[in-house]
Amino acid sequence: MKFTTLNAIAGLAATLPTSDEASVAAARARQNSLTKPPGALGRLETLAEFMAGWRKTICPEIKRAQALVFAGNHGVCAQGVNPYPQEVTAQMVLNFESGGAAINQLCRVNGAALRVIPLELDRPTQDFTQGPAMSEAETLAAMQAGADAVDTLADVLILGEMGIGNSTVAAAMAAALFGGEVSVWVGAGTGSDSAGIARKIGAIDAGLALHSARSGMAVLASLGGREQAAICGAVLAARAAGIVVILDGFICTAAAAALYTTDQRLLDHCLVGHQSSEPGHRKLLAEIDKTAILELDMRLGEGSGATLALGILRSALACHNGMATFGEARVSEA
Repeated sequence: MKFTTLNAIAGLAATLPTSDEASVAAARARQNSLTKPPGALGRLETLAEFMAGWRKTICPEIKRAQALVFAGNHGVCAQGVNPYPQEVTAQMVLNFESGGAAINQLCRVNGAALRVIPLELDRPTQDFTQGPAMSEAETLAAMQAGADAVDTLADVLILGEMGIGNSTVAAAMAAALFGGEVSVWVGAGTGSDSAGIARKIGAIDAGLALHSARSGMAVLASLGGREQAAICGAVLAARAAGIVVILDGFICTAAAAALYTTDQRLLDHCLVGHQSSEPGHRKLLAEIDKTAILELDMRLGEGSGATLALGILRSALACHNGMATFGEARVSEA
């Protein structure tokens, strides 16, 4: 998948694969024939049906799961919106690469191949209180980096991020895309105190006043970051390959919301792994009509909640594919 202009993104939904309704129906019929009351496994059943539709088979499997963590730095940090210096982004990338972060442990336990992709960490985006965070060319380049990183042989793609200041970026994007008081979108992020939260709100207010565009791709360029753009590119590349995506928390979801407001169908193949404890995430999920798989009061990022949700998805398919039907088990049906 190649990206040439931001305006072209709006037309992609009509050209990309869709869920196969025949496979969904067949998977639902199988669920209703398994040795349990219909619906007794709750969302595990609908997750199996979701996978069946996108993988176009009655009994889908996760043979290959990929986790991508994109890392970027942000010019808005000049406004004092984060308690940590931007050097921490590169330091955490090294920690990922050496296997010392939470995401490394979660990928190992849940069976995902992790790849970490730093995006020009020595060149932060522009401060969005002073001008657009990225040019169109910069936005497209980051989207392309995200798309090119996708393993097209994967059955599931987990998306995560790392970037000092990116909770401010996520709140700014959410406020621009969906409106409302800025304060409802802003949380502590990596540990901001009340003064730090006030600086975040002030920076976002300034950015919204400066940038009038509210369309998805325009918001991504004017207020977003390279990791947010890469997430969008990866979401689209996964869709082209029929791969189910598990989005992580608030920051990852806010990035993908730029696609949702461009065309709601662009997130049809996406699940949300967990509901973050960041206060804006619940509101954001309602706006994009998604329900998170887990809610564990997490706010780490890195793809951590999405990787935990991979274990739930694997469990859903294990039940779907491995349970006996009433006929196979010679159990009488009602």
